[in-house]
This record gives sequence, C-alpha cells and structure tokens, in this order.
Amino acid sequence: MDYNLATREGRWKHFGSVDPVKGTKPTEKALMTDLQSSKKDFLFEIDHVGIKNLTYPVRLGDFQTAGTFSLSTHLAQDEKGINMSRILESVEAHYDQGLPLDFDTLKKVLITLQTTMRQQNATVDASAVWFFDRFSPVTNLKAVGHADVTFSMTVADEKVTAQAITIQADVTTLCPCSKEISEYSAHNQRGVVTVTAELTAALPDDFKEQLLDSMEANASSMLYPILKRTDEKAVTERAYENPRFVEDLLRLIAADLVDLPFVTGFEIECRNEESIHQHDAFARLRYTK
Repeated sequence: MDYNLATREGRWKHFGSVDPVKGTKPTEKALMTDLQSSKKDFLFEIDHVGIKNLTYPVRLGDFQTAGTFSLSTHLAQDEKGINMSRILESVEAHYDQGLPLDFDTLKKVLITLQTTMRQQNATVDASAVWFFDRFSPVTNLKAVGHADVTFSMTVADEKVTAQAITIQADVTTLCPCSKEISEYSAHNQRGVVTVTAELTAALPDDFKEQLLDSMEANASSMLYPILKRTDEKAVTERAYENPRFVEDLLRLIAADLVDLPFVTGFEIECRNEESIHQHDAFARLRYTK
C-alpha cells in the first residue's frame, strides 16, 4: 500500500504504524476498574511499598541540585496495592522552584503522603550533592566544595519516629607507619569517610556543618577545590603533622560525635584508597548513646 510520504502520518504508516483498534473498555476514569483499591485478605501486610530512583530538583543551602528519592508507605493486609501517582503528587505539592531538602519539608511531604494514602506510616530517603563555599587555608580563595548527603525520615500518625542523615566526604590520610619507618616522606592517599547519624527532633541550623567538621578536622587534612603554592605547603605539612590510620580516624570522629548533643547514635566507615597497595583499607564502627 502506498502512503503519502509528504505527511508525518503517512511516513509513520510506511514504517509500520497502524490505526488504533476500536476498544470496548471504558475510557472515563469513573468507569474504569481500580484493581489497586481491591479489598480482601491478601495474606500479609507490607512494610514498604513505593518508588525508588525518583530524580527531582532540590534546593540545599545556597545551591539547587538534583535529588534522588525513595518514597514508600505501609500497606495493610486487606489492600491490594497503593496508588503510585499519589506519591509524585505529594512531592509536587511542596515544590517551590525546587524542593527544599531539609527535615521540615520532608516531614510535610510524608504527612501529605501518609494522609493521601491513608496508611500507618511513610518513609523517605533523599540523596543529593551538597555544595558549599570552601576557602583555601592560606590565600583564602573561595571555591565550591561538595559532599554527598542522604536525608532519611519516617513519619507515623503525623509524628516523626526516626530521622537520620548520611554524609560522605573525601579527606587526606597520611600513613603513620610509613612516616615512622621511612627515612623521609610518607605515603598518603584519599580517604572516604561515611557517617550515618541518628538525630534528635530539635536540630541546630548548622548540624550538617558540625557533622562534616567532625569528619574532616580529624583527618590528616581536608580537601580543597583551589590550592596555590602557599596553600599546598600548608596542606601537605598539616598532613605530615597529623598521620592517621583508618582506625585512628574512625575513633577520633566517633569521639566528636559522642559529644554532639543532637546525635543519638551513629555508624562510621573510613576507607582508604591505598596508594601503595592494590586494595583499600577500611574500618567501621556502630555506636548508640
């Protein structure tokens, strides 16, 4: 069959498109069967059902970035499923040139979600790159630093039952053993520090900064976007003056976190991307106050 190739529809049919079939099922929502809302004994209640890997614009501090969300609710034993579209509607209800990524906003999202779904609880994990201003140590040049953050929260009956934050940041670690046994120099490497802190309901405005400081200040050195020669001298000498095994760094961070009144418990992992081995070194610690 010849088609009019001068038209888009003709070209589509030339490449195999066909006309829609005449259907018999309803096209109006009110007349459509809602399987998800079926009610009977479905054997088990479900702790979490929802969506993962939702990418959404968020505002974190002074910067807008992309957030990755996992959102879920409880599902009762007598309900077949949830209405997934209501999850996005609950997020969109609090959108304002990007979703503010903070616990106050996430609580509002979860209460909206829990109420809309008519479920016992709702949970969110929201991850993003946290950008912040960082100044070089001697020349005081400003550039943008970053760390990875994940906000986690559960709400039940419109009350927060758990909230935590995970921060992952890179640092410099210099090997104490290498410094001790070598005639000169010592090997150093990039360390990856991950802290998951369980938090009280009341938080200071700078709680993220306090947590990040505990991770970076206890390392041989923090990392900087811009370093001039005087800065590089200061950074490398500070690292040499503060050698750290992963075990050392882990314990020093833990001591700082114990002193933070808004932290109720934590898990820390320190991992060195070893510069003289083909493997990484790591240490992990879990502590509840």
